[in-house]
Amino acid sequence: MSQQRRQFLAVSLALGLAACDRKSLNFNSIDITGADYCRDFKLNDSDGKQRQLSDFRGRYVLVFFGFTQCPDICPTALARAAAVKQKLGKDGDQLQVIFISIDPERDTADLMRAYTHNFDPSFIGLRGSAEQTKRVADEFKVFYAKVATGSSYTMDHSTLSYLFDSTGKIRLAMRHEHSADQFASDIRQLMQHAT
Repeated sequence: MSQQRRQFLAVSLALGLAACDRKSLNFNSIDITGADYCRDFKLNDSDGKQRQLSDFRGRYVLVFFGFTQCPDICPTALARAAAVKQKLGKDGDQLQVIFISIDPERDTADLMRAYTHNFDPSFIGLRGSAEQTKRVADEFKVFYAKVATGSSYTMDHSTLSYLFDSTGKIRLAMRHEHSADQFASDIRQLMQHAT
């Protein structure tokens, strides 16, 4: 057998094994590995420091878009994220939860800090200008819109959470209707199959 043929077979075998390994993962969430969106964000944290995805390299990052005056979806998402960290046990320290505001008009830095820390002190709230918010939401294919409610307004928005692996690669779009157990199961699978 020629050297070239042996190399071809070795590469084919390696690719086949990698594909088999990926097929062995059985996610509850939508596998969007390799998507050409959800590439990055550049927004300020509650201390005014600009943060981006590479700041969290080496950790699994769960991103959710919402607003602090949300009556049900956002508090449910963050309470679930806190429960997921607990369910992961000692591996929960590898999970960084990031809450991105879609309502920068009302979500001040202090309010974002108080809101996220109410669920878990390690959670980070990010915010930007209206233009920055739109740019990041578009990058993540997140829908949001201001809806008038009498003399004030609320926000309508999409409800997926996005999970990045420890290399900073987007992996999963996680459905809002799923439980903390389902989220934790998916994250644990990624942690166990980290390459």
